[in-house]
Amino acid sequence: MPRIASITIPDNKQIGISLTYVFGIGRPLALRILKQCNIDPQKKAKDLTEQEAMKIKEVIDEGYKIEGDLRREYVAHIKRLKEIKCWRGMRHIKGLTVRGQKTKKNSRTVRGNVKRTVSSGRKTAPGPK
Repeated sequence: MPRIASITIPDNKQIGISLTYVFGIGRPLALRILKQCNIDPQKKAKDLTEQEAMKIKEVIDEGYKIEGDLRREYVAHIKRLKEIKCWRGMRHIKGLTVRGQKTKKNSRTVRGNVKRTVSSGRKTAPGPK
């Protein structure tokens, strides 16, 4: 199993797909990285040679923010929004949706307003004693 950016990527998938298991690498970026390394995206991850894996690691390390650095950056952005108490920051603090989604029906559990659906009204038959 190849390890890239301290993530073990799955062997049985194509390398173009398995690179997306790394936080910060999506499909387009994975394909761009593989194009820079001259590796076929259809190739399985288990068929990579050591040199190809090292080439992928080098390209990722020199040009892209991934995993821990990117997560820290996201947390810092959200923390800044909370500190300046802007609308988005207040929504983060309250645990509500931030980007304008409807909240009447689709985010009940986030708001703590869980409504139980009514069953048919029949009580279950008592079990044998």
